[in-house]
Amino acid sequence: MYDRRIKIFVILIAILLSVCLVRLTQMQLLSHSFYSDEIAKLKLRRGRSHQLKTVRGKILDRNGKVLAADEPQFQLCINYTLSSLLDERVQRPDARQEMENKLDDLQQIIEKSARFKGVEPAQMTEKIQKINDFIWSQRTFQAWRSSFPNSEVLQKYDGIMSVPLSQAIVDFEKKQPDPVERLRLVNKVDIAEMYNSWPLLELETDDDIFTAQLEFLDIDDVQVLPKARRAYPYRAVAAQTIGWVGLPQKDDRRLFENDRLFSYLNDEVCGREDGVEYVCETVLRGRRGEEIYDIDRELVNRTETRFGKDVSLTLDIELQQRIEKYLAGYNHAPNSGPGMAVVVIDVAAADVLAMVSMPVFDLNRARYDYAALDQDPNEPLRNRAINKHYPPGSAVKPLILIAGLESGEITPDEIIPCPAKKAPKGWPSCWIFSRYQSGHDYLGRNSVRNAIKWSCNIYFSRLADRIDPLVLQQWLFKFGYGHKTPLAPPMIRETGPNRNLRQQQGQISTGIPKSTVSQFQQIPPLKSNERRYFGIGQGNLRVTPLQVANAFAAIARGGVYKLPRLFMDDPNDSELDAVDLNISPQTLALIRDGMSAVVNEPGGTAYKEFLHSGLDEQGVNVYGKTGSTEQPNNAWFGGFVTDSRGRSISIAVVVEGGQHGSSDAAPLARDTIQFCIEAGYIGQAQPTVQ
Repeated sequence: MYDRRIKIFVILIAILLSVCLVRLTQMQLLSHSFYSDEIAKLKLRRGRSHQLKTVRGKILDRNGKVLAADEPQFQLCINYTLSSLLDERVQRPDARQEMENKLDDLQQIIEKSARFKGVEPAQMTEKIQKINDFIWSQRTFQAWRSSFPNSEVLQKYDGIMSVPLSQAIVDFEKKQPDPVERLRLVNKVDIAEMYNSWPLLELETDDDIFTAQLEFLDIDDVQVLPKARRAYPYRAVAAQTIGWVGLPQKDDRRLFENDRLFSYLNDEVCGREDGVEYVCETVLRGRRGEEIYDIDRELVNRTETRFGKDVSLTLDIELQQRIEKYLAGYNHAPNSGPGMAVVVIDVAAADVLAMVSMPVFDLNRARYDYAALDQDPNEPLRNRAINKHYPPGSAVKPLILIAGLESGEITPDEIIPCPAKKAPKGWPSCWIFSRYQSGHDYLGRNSVRNAIKWSCNIYFSRLADRIDPLVLQQWLFKFGYGHKTPLAPPMIRETGPNRNLRQQQGQISTGIPKSTVSQFQQIPPLKSNERRYFGIGQGNLRVTPLQVANAFAAIARGGVYKLPRLFMDDPNDSELDAVDLNISPQTLALIRDGMSAVVNEPGGTAYKEFLHSGLDEQGVNVYGKTGSTEQPNNAWFGGFVTDSRGRSISIAVVVEGGQHGSSDAAPLARDTIQFCIEAGYIGQAQPTVQ
């Protein structure tokens, strides 16, 4: 009986030894790679990820001058491992002596920082506590997310990143009412922000940087680190067009929410609506690099940083700067301004050389002054060149004449009388009667040419009333009125988010369009009795300064319409993008003749302002049209300039509150043309007399 038990025991031992030997063999011979992989994965999970900073692309003008760029800004930064010593919520396994030493370091930092910036130590303590509160909030959010991944709160929002922190904390307290257990759960959370350095002081000068390095030389948890800061070398110039950067908002974060290295970190900025910074966010923003280390601090993977791409505009920033400085210092009439806009276009390429909106604001301060700028009644944030529309007044009359001549409703020699009397009820009177109790008939034949030269309201209101409403609208639409201009570069329009510079589409109908207009069929009708007011640029007719300048550019090209171009990489200057409006040469010749008479002949509405300008001596021919409106009062000048070398520019000027296009807007256009000559875009600048 005993021997039998011994045998059974020996057999069991043999079986166990065999199993162990087989398993050992399997581990050594068959599964070495499997276990190596598992160990590597474990080491990686316990490792650290370090994300590398990227650099935002530059915004440049047509000549390569930098309009916006990231530049280094140095900061005194503190590690969270040290700052968290002031946070009683954080549980630490540190030895008491080590903690006391670090507390001494922290107290030194607070006192030195306070002396360094000339503030009370309590202010520095408060700043450190804000760092602690922010990281604790992020850890709390992650603790809630990990503990209750199926919370019903998640169903109310579009993704985990959309859940407000306050909602997450309320739900966390509801589902885990024990504060001690919540504290334990939060302390278990390990997030990347705990291993970052956090800015404590801005170091603005080289002396500040040097002093900080000396003061904190012996403290390991404090560093002087560079950080990119968006800088705008021309400050307020072209502010509304360039735009600015600020902290990402909810909609901004959705742009890259599915890409961990594109998505915004808490200290990163993005383009804020409106401007090129916002429109070209997907181009300008780079993609962060990343280094992943295992538990042994060995680099196991590296993703290279992808810097943002540069964006080049068609603007000439020095021409823009000169125009803005001139407008700011000009002795305007008492009722004029401060709202003004000037647009200059290179006719051949359709390049926007200047897009001025006054008043301006400092882009370097926009992020900090936004609240005040937003509430300013003068609306400095609004780009008046494209994002505000106005009745065009008499600046629309050349287009009315084209519609009338091309539709056969008027002939070049037909006379429309302008007697010295008030117009019948329901019709606009002529400005010459309102101002001088006279009529244009006493000046001569009120034909096509002279009606433009004199800007006769009687002529153009009667002519517009003859034109079929649909035909009149079609001509205005062909010249770019009544619909927005796709200014964003092709890469944004075709592949990126639906972003464009904020702009008004204007109005060429009696009723306001219910949606954004992309096709003529979307335009509401024009009532017949309103045509007479459209003829003089009043009623419900609304346009932007860019639309006016581009319409005159089309006339300067001989009736060829092109979209204006704001980005240098936009290929729409090719002949494929040009649309021939099929205007007869006879009509174009009449328009040019009348517009030339406006500025070059006695009796022209802008003759006095251009009489001694000296522009003709510099090899240019000016074709212009003045305009003014009431309710609201605005003064206009629009037109184009040519030279003997075949070059031409178009221009539009609007002065809010201006009473007369001749005296309030024409001088601004005249001097802007001079600036364009001196910049080399038109004519021949005269040598300076020494």
